[in-house]
Amino acid sequence: MAENETLECITEHERILQEIESTDTACVGPTLRSIYDDQPNAHKRFMEKLDARIRNHDREIEKMCNFHHQGFVDAITELLKVRADAEKLMGQVTDTNRRLQEAGREVTAQTEEVIRCRIQQRNMATTVEKLQLCIPVLEMYSKLKEQLESKRYYAALKTMEQLEKVYIPRVSQYRFCQIMAENLPRLREEIKEISMSDLKDFLESIRKHSDKVGETAMRQAQQHRTFNSAVAKQASIGQYTKPVYSLNGRTHSHTHNGLLMDDDTGDEDEADEEVLTAQDLVDFSPVYRCLHIYTVLGDRETFENYYRKQRKKQARLVLQPQANMHETVEGYRRYFNQIVGFFVVEDHILHATQGLVTRAFTEELWNMALSKIIAVLRTHSSYCDDPDLVLELKNLIVIFADTLQGYGFPVNRLFDLLFEVRDQYNETLLKKWALVFREIFELDNYSPIPVETEEEYKLVISRFPFHDAEIEKQDFPKKLPMSQSVPQIYTQVKEFIYASLKFSESLHRSSTEIDDMLRKSTNLLLTRTLSSCLQNLIKKPHIGLTELVQIIINTTHLEQACRYLEEFITNITNVSPETVHTTRLYGLSTFKDARHAAEGEIYTKLNQKIDEFIQLADYEWGMAESDGRASGYLMDLINFLRSTFQVFTHLPGKVAQTACMSACKHLSTSLMQMLLDTELKQISMGAIQQFNLDVIQCELFASSEPVPGFQGDTLQLAFIDLRQLLDLFMVWDWSTYLADYGQPTSKYLRVNPATALALLEKMKDTSKKNNIFSQFRKNDRDKQKLIETVVKQLRSLVNGMSS
Repeated sequence: MAENETLECITEHERILQEIESTDTACVGPTLRSIYDDQPNAHKRFMEKLDARIRNHDREIEKMCNFHHQGFVDAITELLKVRADAEKLMGQVTDTNRRLQEAGREVTAQTEEVIRCRIQQRNMATTVEKLQLCIPVLEMYSKLKEQLESKRYYAALKTMEQLEKVYIPRVSQYRFCQIMAENLPRLREEIKEISMSDLKDFLESIRKHSDKVGETAMRQAQQHRTFNSAVAKQASIGQYTKPVYSLNGRTHSHTHNGLLMDDDTGDEDEADEEVLTAQDLVDFSPVYRCLHIYTVLGDRETFENYYRKQRKKQARLVLQPQANMHETVEGYRRYFNQIVGFFVVEDHILHATQGLVTRAFTEELWNMALSKIIAVLRTHSSYCDDPDLVLELKNLIVIFADTLQGYGFPVNRLFDLLFEVRDQYNETLLKKWALVFREIFELDNYSPIPVETEEEYKLVISRFPFHDAEIEKQDFPKKLPMSQSVPQIYTQVKEFIYASLKFSESLHRSSTEIDDMLRKSTNLLLTRTLSSCLQNLIKKPHIGLTELVQIIINTTHLEQACRYLEEFITNITNVSPETVHTTRLYGLSTFKDARHAAEGEIYTKLNQKIDEFIQLADYEWGMAESDGRASGYLMDLINFLRSTFQVFTHLPGKVAQTACMSACKHLSTSLMQMLLDTELKQISMGAIQQFNLDVIQCELFASSEPVPGFQGDTLQLAFIDLRQLLDLFMVWDWSTYLADYGQPTSKYLRVNPATALALLEKMKDTSKKNNIFSQFRKNDRDKQKLIETVVKQLRSLVNGMSS
């Protein structure tokens, strides 16, 4: 057991020694500690083992030394020999080193220079590298300045964006970049201000150019209407038609749709003329630029609001007309040009930009403008008294409407307005033709038209539809029954129809509607204007009986020509007169009324003329006996009536007969009033006899049939009251009168007791005055008593009638 422990201890010590020999001395501590941790005497045995190992190693070293000693001695000997050579070599090396040091000083200096240059080169390379980073920034900033100077603001904003996002972050550590970065927001604000200033200049400029833009647009629209007419005519032969383009450059179909180029096939130069567009007349770049700038800056909504607000203000200014606009067509043309120019620009902005203006915005503007335009045109057209100006206005409105309709704006209200303007046009036409008719009537000689040759006759009937077989059979020279005013009036009515038709053109109305408008306006001309002129003419003081007779003849022929006017309108409109809703012309009633008025005026004029002759009567009411012949004034009156009634041969029979009967009745009444005049106090029998001679002449005139057609002594009955009264006094047949009074068979049935009493009292006063000195004569006394008796009886009859 003890032997086993000893062997183990020896083995362990051997292991520790091997470990000490093979291990680094720094790690020996743990190994040695294990020795003391074991058995109490283990370290002594280990020390013994260690001493044995040391002695073993010493013997090995000694053996080694003894084995190599001679070699060591030899080596020492050789080393001593080398020592001398080493010292010699050391001297040489030292000398070489000295000489090398001396030679290397220049090289060292150059080397230091090279090193310094290398450092500079490295610094320069670093600088170049940094500059290469900075130069693009500086170039971009320089480019930015150039773009700002050249007013390329949108590009400048893009450059700023690149500077901020790409270039400046690469060299952000440098001060100049920080300054640049701080300066960019200020430049953006400057660009906004400048672009806004350009926009304001553009808005101001567009106000000035709107007139030109609108003028061009409306001219192209008008030319397109001509082009469409040419297309319609050439469609049947299949002629090639060139495409037409609007002012905004968009292709349109051949309908009422926008502003189109002039394709007048009759003028090659005009057909090849370049079409002006909105861009040709207006520089829109400020709008695009400003829109892009505000879009890039994220402030597009502000720009849109500002632009729309300013355009609304401009729209209100454009819609304000000049105070004297209604005086000339140029005033209306400028007004329409400005409005068209405004909306052409807005339409271009609508299609050329994305959302700067919207269709809803333009429609709102148009509706506001349309209401204002209609109100303005209503007001100013009411001031127009020139039909040519109203017609020009209508044409402008049509072109204006067609132009804007081509851009998609609704214009139905404008065409509705044209119906109101048409009424105004008709009113101005009626006023104009009233002057024409008055001038015709004033220049007319109111005598039948003389025609000397066949050419003159054809010329007259070419102007007026006159047909009379009897007159056509007559030889030249001959006279036509109407006066010169008839063909002139007929021609002017046709001219009025043409003038009225001009307004109906281009209104997109059916032939039936146009026919109805023409007939209604012609009816107004006949029933109001021409009728009024005829009535005024008839009432004029200088129009005599001859003129009135001719007026009646003229109206008869004009009345007969009314059917030709209806045919004339039918030929123009191609609308059959048998159409259910066709309006008829009222010319028949117009001319009948004028003729009746002329007839009444003839009766009045005749009576006035008779009164003028009656005023020339100068009876000597106290004459003892008559002159034995009729009074001069009455013979003149009868001669006048004869000559006048000869003129009446061209009148309808009833008119002449009525006039003759009226004249005779008025003459009879006037003569009766002359006898019974209250201012006439005394009448002698000689004056009665003279008066009787005058009445006899009147009866002879009535019996001579001055106007044919009277039956028997119808005309003489006009003087029956005078005849019976005068017979009563001439025969002095009072007994018969008083005895038969009230009997249907009385000889003096038409003698009124009051009339006989008034005349008898005037004769009684005369008898008293003339017979003052002959009152003692028996015959005179008897006659005076008879007169007094008759007067009493007549008074009783008068009193009986009144009661």
